Amino acid sequence: MKTWDTKSLDVEPHHPEILWTDHAARVIALNLRAGEELGEHEVHEQAFVIVVDGRIEVEANGETAAGGVGFVAQFAAHERHEVRATEDARLLLMLAPWPGDGHPGAMSLEEKQNARELARERR
Repeated sequence: MKTWDTKSLDVEPHHPEILWTDHAARVIALNLRAGEELGEHEVHEQAFVIVVDGRIEVEANGETAAGGVGFVAQFAAHERHEVRATEDARLLLMLAPWPGDGHPGAMSLEEKQNARELARERR
């Protein structure tokens, strides 16, 4: 068994801490200061954002939701979304499965080489 007291972790803003990683999931603790955001982005995995402290606002597909301690937002793999701290916030981010399909960490060396070549061609 592993346990974490997420409210007392010494996680500095801009320095997320990976709490757990295996083939099933990656769990990350992070702090966002009021007004800061994880700008529009997507990940290869299904993402769960859990508010441990503070308040956030999330946006995806033209919908916005907000919440404080206990609020959970779930995003599908490749779903573009934003997360904004409306006050200082401590969050848990769970990505599952880890790494997701298409994630560079899940690619073979040959697939990575092809991805680099495709990226160069797109420039």
